[in-house]
Amino acid sequence: METENEFTYFQQVNIFHGLGDDEVQELSAAARKKTFRSGEVIFHRDDPGQVMYVIKEGKVKICLISPDGQEISLIVFGKGDYFGEFALLDGLPRSADAIALEKVECYTLQRSDFHKAIMKNPKIAIRVMEVLCERLRKTDQQVEDLIFLDVYGRVAKKLLELSDTHGKKVDDGIRIEVRLTQQELASMVGASRESVNKVLGYFTDKKYISTDKHRITLHRVADLERRIY
Repeated sequence: METENEFTYFQQVNIFHGLGDDEVQELSAAARKKTFRSGEVIFHRDDPGQVMYVIKEGKVKICLISPDGQEISLIVFGKGDYFGEFALLDGLPRSADAIALEKVECYTLQRSDFHKAIMKNPKIAIRVMEVLCERLRKTDQQVEDLIFLDVYGRVAKKLLELSDTHGKKVDDGIRIEVRLTQQELASMVGASRESVNKVLGYFTDKKYISTDKHRITLHRVADLERRIY
């Protein structure tokens, strides 16, 4: 029954879209369940990389932390997302840290099991390459945003992105279902906490957003979209 549940879930995960039942079954049979506490480090940068993670429940932050403790948050992953896939291809150490933002339940795939599945079903490798290309394009876009958008534009764009990936419709707008401190948001947009505080204050005064216990609700999406350009 457990294998059936894993198979059903894997069918819904983006990275496995387009694969046949046999290919998905091959991967789900090799998967193992793992749970992490809120705030727990899943892996550190430079740790050995032999496992990919597929999130069943919860949210995970991928970030870079400098020797003096400064943090840059690269992305937040949620249910149905996956991370650590580079390790399945090159076997090199981790390129960033992964930290559970809340309790996380996930499936893990060992590099050796993944390689066995690829040998039997090359279509899996093609799908992974497509996904990696997609993420590289997003990285290019992040670099472009840092160069061409001011901090108001970067914060507006990040809030819209988070509402797309982690948003929940409420009566008065879209609430981002990720608890974010100003420092965490600042680390996502490459700005200081003071600058982000100023931007959020401006957006709140304009009624574009509201905040409550580190959760942000978007009320005037069209105005935020106009602020990007």
